[in-house]
Amino acid sequence: MRHRRRLAAALAVGLLATATATPAAAADGFRPPFALVRPPATDRFWDPLTPGKWEFANRQVIMTERGDAPEGPRRPFEYAIVDRGPEFASLRYTAEVRIDEPVSRNDRDVVLIFNYQSPTRFYYVHLSQDNTIYPHNGIFVVDNADRERIDDQWNGTTGAPPAIDDTDWHDVRLDYRASSGEIAVYVDGSDEPLMTATDTSFSGGRVGFGSFDNYGRVRDVTVVGTTARPATGTSPS
Repeated sequence: MRHRRRLAAALAVGLLATATATPAAAADGFRPPFALVRPPATDRFWDPLTPGKWEFANRQVIMTERGDAPEGPRRPFEYAIVDRGPEFASLRYTAEVRIDEPVSRNDRDVVLIFNYQSPTRFYYVHLSQDNTIYPHNGIFVVDNADRERIDDQWNGTTGAPPAIDDTDWHDVRLDYRASSGEIAVYVDGSDEPLMTATDTSFSGGRVGFGSFDNYGRVRDVTVVGTTARPATGTSPS
């Protein structure tokens, strides 16, 4: 009976693991306390802005339709935040993503959100097949103002090569270092980052997935990094 209670408690936390050290975390340069999070694809762990625009099926978090422009600063229209477990400072966020919008729409995108502190304070990576317009295919900060582009690749006319130009699944890795503000985004296992930036507007927060004004899906989300705050429902390490 005691074993069953412990197992039920572990499942209720959603396979969120926290510890003080592991070889993998040490290799990535994360210092204790750190956490490894693999949020299940259910609405118990993901908090969408508009639940009716989302489905959770086949271990996928699926945004099924375009969002609506929010009031206030210009920023992504629709997203879901992982609202269980710890907030992160430095982190590595890996996932498989897919843009479901047809390729005939050139501005199609999905976004990875990190350091989410509020609806008007967060960073996001915009992954698009268009790299010729300021809001597309780059790294952005929303800090109580319209989103601002911060990636090194934007030269005023073009940015990094298009991140996704089909409707296939793509591996994405996002690295963020809180101490320096360094950000790097890797696609499909490349050793060289597709996008880089440095920004210290703020550090620490939650992660999420969504789209600026299109739709798509994510699966196999894993986040490892230094915890900014204790996990929900737990005490500090």
